[in-house]
Amino acid sequence: MSDLPDPSAVRVALWRALHVEADPPPHVLDDTLGLALAAPSDDFRQCRDMDLRATMRARASIVARARFTEDLVAERAAHGVRQYVLLGAGLDTFAQRNPALASTLRVFEVDAPASQAWKQRRLIELGLPPPEWLRFVPVDFEVTSAWESLVAAGFDRTVPAIVAALGVTMYLTEEAVVAMFRPLAGLAPGSTVVLTFAPPLELLEPEEWPARKATEAGARAGGTPWRSTFTPQQLTALVQTAGFRAVTHVSARALTERYFEGRADGLRPSSGEEILLVAP
Repeated sequence: MSDLPDPSAVRVALWRALHVEADPPPHVLDDTLGLALAAPSDDFRQCRDMDLRATMRARASIVARARFTEDLVAERAAHGVRQYVLLGAGLDTFAQRNPALASTLRVFEVDAPASQAWKQRRLIELGLPPPEWLRFVPVDFEVTSAWESLVAAGFDRTVPAIVAALGVTMYLTEEAVVAMFRPLAGLAPGSTVVLTFAPPLELLEPEEWPARKATEAGARAGGTPWRSTFTPQQLTALVQTAGFRAVTHVSARALTERYFEGRADGLRPSSGEEILLVAP
């Protein structure tokens, strides 16, 4: 395996930066640090998957899910939660952008070993060495228990936590999704897991079908094929099988109402990714 970040993680980081660069304010998320991390070629904006119009709704989904999660972290931290876990962290920059909040937590970034090694080197090159409260946890979700790796890195299973799995479930088989979430059902009371999922093509707005097909084709070509899509009901049943009881579906429409209401540019999240909030 090459010591490079996952292509989808780079794409997410660049879309977050393009939201700030290309979309008019107010910005849902102010994050251009991922662009510095990825350090793409000067002509990256000319790539097909960076086309501002074609990727508008995917870009909105990416910033909406991040903003929703970070709002949740801030809310729960105000009530005493002191652990935040990012499963499939990619090039997330929460710890660097929000040090005042992040430093009150123990932040665990869980991802593939090669991607994490690359990211840590880039942070050091940018003069952003990881602080003591930021822990990198290398895991291959298909073969290794994220729970055991987290505990080995200092995660306290007796203390409430926020766990985020954004843009992860579509790359896992159903069996791997259950295996990943079953141990997390043993989180301490007061914990919350926020995860995103891709609904089946037929549940998307028809205008988004070409973009979905292109996204899946790009994932296959990049060596990280999609393995699962779920209806909200299917994923609810799956996480309940894994041991979770409380499940709340946050639709793309709800995210639009929360973060994009009244915009004149038509920016709104894609129907191709939605959120579940689950608790033990």
